[in-house]
Order: sequence, then C-alpha cells, then structure tokens
Amino acid sequence: MEIGFGLPVSGSWATPGNIREIAQRADELGYSTLWSFQRLLVAESTPLAPPYHSVLDPIGPLMFAAAVTERIRLGTAVINAPFQSPAMLAKQLATLDILSDGRLDAGLGLGWSRDEFQAAGTDYAARGARAAEFVDCMRKVWSQDPVSYDGRFYTIPLASILPKPLQQCPPILLGGAAPAALRRAGRIADGWISSSRAELGSLGDAVQQIRTAATDAGRDADALRFVCRGVAMVGARDGMLTGSHAQIRDDFARIAEQGITEIFIDLNFDPSIGNPAADPAESMARARAALEEFAPE
Repeated sequence: MEIGFGLPVSGSWATPGNIREIAQRADELGYSTLWSFQRLLVAESTPLAPPYHSVLDPIGPLMFAAAVTERIRLGTAVINAPFQSPAMLAKQLATLDILSDGRLDAGLGLGWSRDEFQAAGTDYAARGARAAEFVDCMRKVWSQDPVSYDGRFYTIPLASILPKPLQQCPPILLGGAAPAALRRAGRIADGWISSSRAELGSLGDAVQQIRTAATDAGRDADALRFVCRGVAMVGARDGMLTGSHAQIRDDFARIAEQGITEIFIDLNFDPSIGNPAADPAESMARARAALEEFAPE
C-alpha cells in the first residue's frame, strides 16, 4: 500500500512556508502523493467543524508544491465537479499536469453542501446525473483536438483547447459513499477516494461494490486505485488511525487488508491543526513528527 500526505490547506498552518516544507520533506522521504481538498464556504445558517472554516482553493497549493518538488504526485481529494464547467476544470488541471511534469491525480466529487451549490449557481438536485457526462467531457477535452461536445448538461463548440496534459489522460478518481456513487466509480473512473468521515472498518465493503461494478461493466477491477483519506489523530486511542504513532502505523495493515491500495495521512481534519485558531507552530511540530513516523519504509 502506497502512502501519501495531505498538504497544509486548512486553518492557520496553511502558509506558503509550511506548504513548501511539507511538500519537499514528503518528496525526500518517499511519500507517493500530496493532496488538497475543497471547501468553498461555511454558511452562517449551517455551522461546520473548524477544519472547514478556512480552506485554500485546492489547485493553488498543488501548483505551489509542483514548483518545489521533483517526484511526488499531486492530487485533489476532491474538487466538486458541479461547481464549474468540465472545459474550465480540464484546462486548469491540464495546466497543473504540465507544470508538474505529468504528476496530476484528478480527484472529483459531487459536493454535499446546498449552500455551496447556491453560491456556485449550480443545481443541487441534478449533481448525480451530471457526473458521468462531466468525466466524459473532461477526457475528450484532454485527448481530442479539435474537440466538440453535445451532451445533456454540457456543450462545447468545435474548438481547439490547448495545451493538452502531459499525461495522455490524467487519472480521474471519484469520491462518494452512496451506492450509486460507488457503482459510478467502478463504471467510469480510474479509482476511488474515501471521505474524511468514512467508517474505516467498512472500507472493504465500498471497495467490493466498486470492483463488482467495474467487472459488470467489462473493466479490469484490478487496475483500479483505492485511496483512503487517513484522518489521523495522535493522542488517546479512539478507533482506527488514532492513538500513538505506532498504533496508527499498525492500522495501515488493517486498511490495506480491505483492498485499499493507497492511504494518505491528512492532518487537516484534526480540529487542533486544521483550524484558524490553532497555533501554527504547534501544528507544524506535530506534522514534522508525523512525516517522519509514517514515512514509507
């Protein structure tokens, strides 16, 4: 199982210097991936946990990390696809792929905050129906020149959209936990990413649903990637990925046994780190320790 790390993107520790340090040290230590995530807003009418209160846009930190690293891959976990057009997002991600020398992993989700859909001017009710078309349209933008698209939701006039990504078609990984979302990942995606609220002991159930859907669609289930967002909490033991560094490290094997191929340690969802009120120096001290303790062997 490969091991990645979440960049500092939430709260007070999300600074240029900290992003640079985490990215470069993870690259040096042999981590496979660096990740960001998206949160557009927190509505006054819908309180959310501190890790959501101040979050950098997901593409910017990865662009920054691309400039200071050499090898490590760069992923979004996830960008909410319905918030923008597939042509626009394909262009942004192609740019990231070029500037990183072909190291992009494109993680897409549907979003769950009605407030964010309202702010983005997008129909919440149709988000599931848009997903497969969005992915299909992005892949065509990346692979065809000229390209045109005439779908139910998205249209592109015959046009040249350049430059293309260095990877012929960057991997597209889908998030989501509902049965329909898992089946969709199996049918059309290159892999799946679990959410920050996933039940870690039940990841195998999701993996099996995705693999079954892939097989039913005539695809090679063994070629899919299964990525666990590892919300690690160093401190008292209270379930998987909590406790001491050693206890958390021991949990990696239990996660891998469920068919997960990759895990990334994400400290942003620890409310004592991914929080605008947290002490950034203390957050970085804990992050440095985690980077060393969880580094790939």
